[in-house]
Amino acid sequence: MTHDPQIARESLFTQVEVTAAGITSDALEREGDPAFSARLLRQILAAQDRQNELLEELLSQLGTAQKQRTTELGEWQKAHPGLARECGAAADVLARVQATFVSGLTREVLDNEENLLDGEFVLTELMDRFGPRLAHLNSLLHFLAQLSKPPKEAAPA
Repeated sequence: MTHDPQIARESLFTQVEVTAAGITSDALEREGDPAFSARLLRQILAAQDRQNELLEELLSQLGTAQKQRTTELGEWQKAHPGLARECGAAADVLARVQATFVSGLTREVLDNEENLLDGEFVLTELMDRFGPRLAHLNSLLHFLAQLSKPPKEAAPA
């Protein structure tokens, strides 16, 4: 079977003629008809109402999950008050470690600006060296900070 690339390329492209001739007089009459416009606006309004209902339902579900998480966190903190305070102290230590780590990262970037711009190897090595450790450090810091924060009071519904 022979394959002609010119024919294949031509079959990818088609011409579509878009002219006013495609609009019938019936369609033009409907556009000027106030009943048609009113019907169209009612359809748009119904679609927006449905969209608003869906957004309210989504917001309700997200709010319920957040309230449950806040409640569970508060119960955990009440059950382990000493550990919650220790998490706060550990988060403070990790925040200082993070600041030192980020300082080292910025020095490394500033010292190797030309190499980072010119060579992919130096950038890859920098990402491999700092990326995972920084990501894990940020995760640990966030986790400990969440456990140590007093839970927010649930807003009255």
